Amino acid sequence: MLTHAPLPARRAGTEDQVTASVRGVPTQVQRTLRVLRRGTGDPTHRVEYGPDDGPVNAVWRTSLTPEGPGTLRIRVGRAADDEVEIDAWGEGAHWLLKQAPAILGAEDDDTGFAELAAAHPILAEAHRTRSQVRLVRTGQLMQALIPAILEQKVTTLSAYTAWRRLVRKYGTPAPGPAWMPRDMYVMPDPHVWVLIPSWEWRRAEVDGKRAEAIIRACRRAAALERLANADVDAAAEKLRTIPGIGPWTAAETLQRSHGAQDLVSVGDLHLPRIICGILGEPGDTSYDDEKMLRLLAPFAPHRQRAVRLLLQKR
Repeated sequence: MLTHAPLPARRAGTEDQVTASVRGVPTQVQRTLRVLRRGTGDPTHRVEYGPDDGPVNAVWRTSLTPEGPGTLRIRVGRAADDEVEIDAWGEGAHWLLKQAPAILGAEDDDTGFAELAAAHPILAEAHRTRSQVRLVRTGQLMQALIPAILEQKVTTLSAYTAWRRLVRKYGTPAPGPAWMPRDMYVMPDPHVWVLIPSWEWRRAEVDGKRAEAIIRACRRAAALERLANADVDAAAEKLRTIPGIGPWTAAETLQRSHGAQDLVSVGDLHLPRIICGILGEPGDTSYDDEKMLRLLAPFAPHRQRAVRLLLQKR
């Protein structure tokens, strides 16, 4: 059961803080939220460690919400294993607190997956040791879509570097207290992405095709954000109507914005090799999308959950 403290009636400013406690949240918060981080230097995502690089104290995340920019600090509570304490700042603080259970995976339903996972020893072990890892549902499509487009057909490092440079240059400093992690930013508003000049895209090593896809998506941002309330199949179909957004980009987006538990990233450069290597027969080094989907088929409707656990297991 999810519970939280009553929220203050007023809107939060840059320094004002609102707090809630949420129960029903899986305990492996950092692992659950890892899928949202775009590299260790992501200016929208920071992990706060204890003294001397001790255990994780909290995860910080910034968002451009429908109510404005906001910052979340998510820390494991002491009252119960399934409770976390959440602090939020900025105009979007109340929206983020309301969305926090879904962001943390508390509303993710893994019913029946344990029985499916038991069919393969490696996946069964991954589920045993990572049973508290959940699929996130941020409810924010553009914040998932733009970095997914940046990651099209380039190295992960290149995409993360582009995201970091563009968010720092065109985003806004994150709201929050003076003691928050340094150099945190909220991603640019869609109209700002549209106005980024061509030479700045090139400086960030973003080719014209990806830049144009981001600009096209941002020009339809209002309509795309409304897809947060659509089911996964309908949202994927709408996304793919935008030139430059194919099945891979749609899947990578909806896995984060919608918690799409059965949507696999077809067309990924490395994923078929990894999944086929884990689930395939010993000694069989062949891999492609078709074989990957065939091997994942027994785990429907939790194929993406299986993929996420297997990637965490590596």
